[in-house]
Amino acid sequence: MLETLRQERLSWLEWKDIKPMREALATLPPYANLDITLGDTINIQGLHVNDEALIEACAKALKPWRKGPFKIGSTFIDTEWQSFIKYTLLEPHFNLEGKVVGDIGCNNGYYLFRMLSQKPKKLVGFDPSALYKTQFDFINHFMQSDIVYEMLGVEHLPLYEHRFDTLFCLGVLYHRSDPIQTLKTLYQGLNPGGELILDTFMIEGEAPMVLSPQKTYSKIPNVYFVPTISALYGWLDRAKFKEIELLEIKKTNLDEQRKTEWIFGESLNNFLDPHNEELTIEGFPAPKRVYIKAKR
Repeated sequence: MLETLRQERLSWLEWKDIKPMREALATLPPYANLDITLGDTINIQGLHVNDEALIEACAKALKPWRKGPFKIGSTFIDTEWQSFIKYTLLEPHFNLEGKVVGDIGCNNGYYLFRMLSQKPKKLVGFDPSALYKTQFDFINHFMQSDIVYEMLGVEHLPLYEHRFDTLFCLGVLYHRSDPIQTLKTLYQGLNPGGELILDTFMIEGEAPMVLSPQKTYSKIPNVYFVPTISALYGWLDRAKFKEIELLEIKKTNLDEQRKTEWIFGESLNNFLDPHNEELTIEGFPAPKRVYIKAKR
């Protein structure tokens, strides 16, 4: 069943809006042994100067770019999210050396590429998006990493051929209509003693309550539940996680998420009340995230 799912999802790369991107990708010349720096910006240098225009054109063909940033030769992909802010916040709280690691909802793989510096045994990204898979393949064309990218979702973890020592689930839980079942699935995907690194939207309050937007939250249509921290702890407890640790609470600000020329449409500035940045455009509390570590 898993292999059937894989083949079905890979066929999505032939969709009419994705196929031109894949064709642009196929025009790139081969590279090996480039100069790579895994810092705030994933920086790839050592390219032939004659290839710079082709690389920039290919990168622009793959818009919108959400997570990053990346620099490939002279092409700087100024992504919507300054993803290094989240990675810098989380990095002191995990050690991936020699571990089997999964990133659920990995987008284009920015965090996975950053994790290479910790020398994990295996890195697996899960994301069903054909666009993000294509962006990953573009970056990995130069990186030549052994990261495994699966066009699968969190719901497929129980079918996967192995479990994980560490799972990251960043910015996914609020998109799931059954967050407790999602946490149970993450629990099933971990080896005994394995760790979950989680972030999700939150609201303030002592009681175990949730905000359930009727239509959108911060103009995002598929946000189902935004919990208080006590409600989130209750969900984790129901999913049988233990040693639940609150790592950080952080409001999303315009330094971290903003409109650039590498995306289409709007960004955080358009999602907030223009007269009160403490509120979303719908009148809800502005986006704030809680970062959690928990063990199986």
